[in-house]
Amino acid sequence: MSKTFFETIKAFNGEIFHLSFHQERYESVLKHFGIKEIQNLSLYLNPPKNGLYRCRLTYDLSKNPHKIEVTYHEYKKREINSLKLVYDDEITYDLKSTQRERLDALYDLRESCDDVLIVKNSLITDTTIANIAFYNSKKWLTPALPLLKGTTRERLLRENKIYEANIHVEDLKSFSHVALMNAMIDFDIITKSNEEFFC
Repeated sequence: MSKTFFETIKAFNGEIFHLSFHQERYESVLKHFGIKEIQNLSLYLNPPKNGLYRCRLTYDLSKNPHKIEVTYHEYKKREINSLKLVYDDEITYDLKSTQRERLDALYDLRESCDDVLIVKNSLITDTTIANIAFYNSKKWLTPALPLLKGTTRERLLRENKIYEANIHVEDLKSFSHVALMNAMIDFDIITKSNEEFFC
C-alpha cells in the first residue's frame, strides 16, 4: 500500500483558502499511522500572486521524517454537466491517497457523461473528484458515508449549511437540486434538472 497522500488547496492572487481544514485532515492521516511529527503546512505554501491556482501538496509517510512537496497548477474548472451511476461495493478511499487507480477505472465507465457518481452498498457516495449534496426543498443533504470526507464538506457541515443522510439511488428522484463540492469549486449548484444531470 502506498503511503503517499496529498491535499488540493485553493489559492487566488496569493491568498490561500481554508488551510486549517487541510491541516486538520493532514494531521488525521498522520494520526492514523501513528506519526507524531506534525509539520505546519503553511510553511510550504507560496502560491503565485496573480491568478487562480490549485496547490497540490504531497507528503510521503514512508520516510522519517516525512517529506512534503508542493506544485502549483493554474486552475481551470472542469465542467460537470452529467453523471453516470456506477456501482462498486468494494471501493475504499477514506484517505486522500495518490493511489487512485480504482477511482480512475470507475471514471473510465462514464461513457458520454462527464463523471461518475459512485454507489456503494446501495448508497450514494461521491463523484471521482467531489462530494455531492442534494436539496429536498428544505435543506441540503450530503451522503453520510462518502468515500472521502472532503474539507469543503466538513466545513459546510460545521456551519450547518448541509446535513448528513443515507441517500439511496431511489431517493434521487425526490430531490430538486444537486451540488458538487471540493476545495476548488466550493459549493457548486448544478442548474440542470435531475433528469438531464443523471444519464
